[in-house]
Amino acid sequence: MKSAAVIGSGSFGTALAFLLGKKLPQVTLIGRDASVAAHINEHHQNPRYLSEALLPESVRASLFLADAKKHDLIVFAVPTSATRETAQRLAEIHPTAAILSSAKGVERNTGERMSQILCEHFPNNRLAVISGPNHAEEIASDLATCAVIGSDDQALATELQALFTFPHFRTYTSTDMAGIELGGAIKNIYAIAAGIASGLGLGDNAIAALVTRALSEMTRLGTALGGRIETFIGLSGLGDLIVTCFSSHSRNHRVGRLLGQGKSLEEAVHSIGMTAEGVPNTLSVYEAARKVQISTPIVDSVYSILYQNRSAASALRDLLSRDPRPEHDWEFLCIFSLPLYVQ
Repeated sequence: MKSAAVIGSGSFGTALAFLLGKKLPQVTLIGRDASVAAHINEHHQNPRYLSEALLPESVRASLFLADAKKHDLIVFAVPTSATRETAQRLAEIHPTAAILSSAKGVERNTGERMSQILCEHFPNNRLAVISGPNHAEEIASDLATCAVIGSDDQALATELQALFTFPHFRTYTSTDMAGIELGGAIKNIYAIAAGIASGLGLGDNAIAALVTRALSEMTRLGTALGGRIETFIGLSGLGDLIVTCFSSHSRNHRVGRLLGQGKSLEEAVHSIGMTAEGVPNTLSVYEAARKVQISTPIVDSVYSILYQNRSAASALRDLLSRDPRPEHDWEFLCIFSLPLYVQ
């Protein structure tokens, strides 16, 4: 790969362009704001997102989606709600171009993951996904980070792994695209729950218990939706769950904290000024759980707070006062008894 286009000039798109610009002689960062694009091209900095990061000289900004078609690699870094529309607008691309999806979400109503949407629109192109505990702010600051790249095409996964390997950025590969995407989507909801608990002042014990039960719930739901067990205890599952539930960089955690402090959903979202994928993801994941008939009490509680006008205190209190039960279901223990091969 000699060139790449990153569609979406938000924080994560900018961070990926920051990385790719270190390896490739031509990287196009495609956004919608003319003033932002002009500032990037003149000063090599995104004034709206990651403004402290100096982008490599090879990164140039554009407002034209068609500019993506000339590149070997096309990275989708738009919000999940915009993925289908963006793919439709991009239309046909060269069959040798590879596509990398970085969005963390599930489409509402269809329940489709982002890779499934992209595969519908670009059936002849090689496709991969990237995820993990990857806050853009730390990537752009050259702080140590690990990610996982998933693809059904092992050659593509290996090629992207080499492209995204730096002294401060280490990547692993996987063939479980479903698990990688589901972990990245579902964990956003638990970050909101952890933020709510923090905003309510419930303390470290309660939040640790919440996150532990969230891992159990995420694994139960994720495997029912097609992911593999080992993925959910890997970087895109447990790793991403930890960072988004406890980091000050987490938008979803910040939204939850504001809700716990008594703010309305509209006030909380407006306050952070950026997309918090956990808010729309709660709707789509709640619907997906109903379709496969999986018990998701934490997801249900967040759903009731966001979309049924339930008070945060009442929902969390009911969650903690559910009927006593064993810690592990028999089915869950059977899943974890499967042999895992750690490399």
